[in-house]
Amino acid sequence: MQLGQDAELDEVRRRVRELAAQHAPPRNRHTGVRAPEADEVPALRKWTRQLFSEQLLGVHWPVEYGGLAHPHPLFEAAVYDELIRVGAPGPVGGGLLAAAAIIASGTAAQKDYFLPRIRSGQHIWCQLFSEPDAGSDLAGLRTRARRSDDHFVVDGQKVWTTNGQYADWGYLLARTDPDAPKHAGITAFALDMTTPGVTVRPLREITGTADFNEVFLDEVRIPVSQVIGQVNQGWAVTTASLVLERSAAGSGASLFGALDRLARLAADVPRDGHPAIDRDDVRQAIGGFVADVYVNSLVSAYGDSRALHGSADAADAPVSKILFSEINLALHEYGLELQGADGVRVEGDAFVPDLGWWQDAFLYARAFTIAGGTNEVLRNVIAERALGLPR
Repeated sequence: MQLGQDAELDEVRRRVRELAAQHAPPRNRHTGVRAPEADEVPALRKWTRQLFSEQLLGVHWPVEYGGLAHPHPLFEAAVYDELIRVGAPGPVGGGLLAAAAIIASGTAAQKDYFLPRIRSGQHIWCQLFSEPDAGSDLAGLRTRARRSDDHFVVDGQKVWTTNGQYADWGYLLARTDPDAPKHAGITAFALDMTTPGVTVRPLREITGTADFNEVFLDEVRIPVSQVIGQVNQGWAVTTASLVLERSAAGSGASLFGALDRLARLAADVPRDGHPAIDRDDVRQAIGGFVADVYVNSLVSAYGDSRALHGSADAADAPVSKILFSEINLALHEYGLELQGADGVRVEGDAFVPDLGWWQDAFLYARAFTIAGGTNEVLRNVIAERALGLPR
């Protein structure tokens, strides 16, 4: 395994930095995966188009749809990592997840229609997978789709839908055979979000923002031509997308920025009349977080290396995601602890340290222990699929 520098990826990172410096719209100052405000969406559509037109995204697509002939396997991982490091937004919506499903399983007509519109930023996609009783246990979904002539009629509810309030299309999973085994009988669809019967309701979260939505589907008619892959084979269509999501959640690029903030915070807040950073215990704690963040980075790189060499293990992505989310939570908890009594202040308070960034980040950090599969469920995945332990 080689974890050193790579000249090709270094060049990719340089291109990202230059493009972001010239054209990137301002990124939401909050940490995490945040939905934009409505007035920010046009600029994010344009930015998404620029990332694709510069061949920084979609490089693994077929060449006839804008991909590169022989891209580095970690090309897009390096792009996302660098965007986070420079504080620039990524592409808006879940178009890359939808595109992966369409490229692998879609019809020629679906590829010709959807892929150019994802590249241009014309179509924002959302992911309609999770349900109130089927999040990490996605195979337990209850949304039903019944065949009616040349349409499927869908009834159900989805939740935790990022960008649902802005999405033009949804990547939907619904159960088409209720009598099939749990992981069977599921079908993937491309859903026009303007279809009658689709209702999107933003969810106000503990942070005070509405980054997710619940989506209600009431007698929604989807043409058969919008089935992605084969009917009742939706589980296979989505598997790769979920692996990508969990792997990306564990990459941890944002932790390096949080470390910088933590060091600045420790230099600004007082302890016993002196900057907190002067205390041995504070420096020890920050040093521990530095070690944790670098270990997380290496674990993520190790998983990438195994995948590139065809030796990936079922535990790789879950381990990386669990490690990242728990380091992330502990680091932001410590940031609040450093502030002492000021830690209870909130954004907008004139005396809150760092404009309240730590308070918001602490509240949001809990989301990473759930997103992409709860840590508890992922530990079961590791035990059963990687270690072969009994259920």
